[in-house]
Amino acid sequence: MTEPDVDRVAARLRQQLADQLAAAGRLHSPGWRAAVEAVPRHELVPRFYAETDAPGLTTWVPITPELVGLDEWLRLAYADETLITQFGGREIDWADPQPVSNAHPTSSSTLPSLVVRMLEDLRVEDDHTVTEYGTGTGYSTALTCHHLGDVRVTSVETDPHVGARARTNLARCGYRPRLLIGDGLNGAPGCPPADRTIATMGVRSIPPAWVRQTRPGGLIVATLRGWMRSLGLVRLTVEDGHTAHGRFLSRDPSFMIARQQDAPESLGMLPAPDEGTTRDTRYGPEVLTAPDSGFVAQLALPHARYFSMPTDDGTVNTYVLDAGNGAFAVLTPDGEGWTVRQGGPTLLWDAVEQALAPWHAAGSPDPTEFGLTVTPDAQHVWLGAPDGPSWRLPA
Repeated sequence: MTEPDVDRVAARLRQQLADQLAAAGRLHSPGWRAAVEAVPRHELVPRFYAETDAPGLTTWVPITPELVGLDEWLRLAYADETLITQFGGREIDWADPQPVSNAHPTSSSTLPSLVVRMLEDLRVEDDHTVTEYGTGTGYSTALTCHHLGDVRVTSVETDPHVGARARTNLARCGYRPRLLIGDGLNGAPGCPPADRTIATMGVRSIPPAWVRQTRPGGLIVATLRGWMRSLGLVRLTVEDGHTAHGRFLSRDPSFMIARQQDAPESLGMLPAPDEGTTRDTRYGPEVLTAPDSGFVAQLALPHARYFSMPTDDGTVNTYVLDAGNGAFAVLTPDGEGWTVRQGGPTLLWDAVEQALAPWHAAGSPDPTEFGLTVTPDAQHVWLGAPDGPSWRLPA
């Protein structure tokens, strides 16, 4: 396939992607549609890893034109899929790429439907400036540049190698926004407040610098998440440079958590068999995994994680561990119900039950019935209204 052929096929695939996103209700505005049809994603992700559907451990395989052929490479580059470009914060050896299993992705080109949905939710106008946190491959940066113009776009990337690669690829595509390397949780040094702020990585709470560097009346669109799961996409209106408020738009979006806020490697110590106190509980581990109750459980357990493991007799216990303070809860099936054994300085399962009570009383609503208030002193997720039941986010 010659270079003109590649360009022609890529243009057709971009058109198909735009049609697909529009049909799915993700792509609405002419400006963002023009960007999707114009930005050459294959130039920004010239080689990447794609997840396989093989059973067992999650496995990714390398994708380059040389390995899979130009047609398949282009097809995957324009698929509505997340394309991984880094694992464990280390650069990939593309001289001899190998399949990767049970790894921790740390940089990617996020699936276009999520990128476009967030950009639509940003509600930009033609004269707005945008600050983006998490440049990654530069795909969302390029879309924003195409829509608003390079001079109105700033993007901050924490990884120097990722940032340098994005700068090179963006320039090759004709986009030259202001690109900064640094800890995006501290904001965009030297930049004036933007009309819009967007984050393409998950954060445990909204960094105060993002509020300060967004104009009063401006919007912040970001994904909140914890160590157990994503909380979802939130849009905030900044009031005075120190406070902001808004609501969750969806429970679906899930980004890699900001590296500075990643969970500790150790989940914590397993409790001894006779440690803690045991009682019956109406809830089993499904409340952690179900979408809406899992949202509530994450609010109740901001520092915990969970896993399941069989005992010697084959019974599968679910362990909920707080690596910070050593608190634990162990869920064990008991006939048609469950028992919980918990101990430590906080009673983790009590916290889950206490959080689920007002949620059930409100009719078990989905996350769009929750909102977030950010003040200089604290950040609270609330149910229904700001004066309703609330949970404090970790700093």
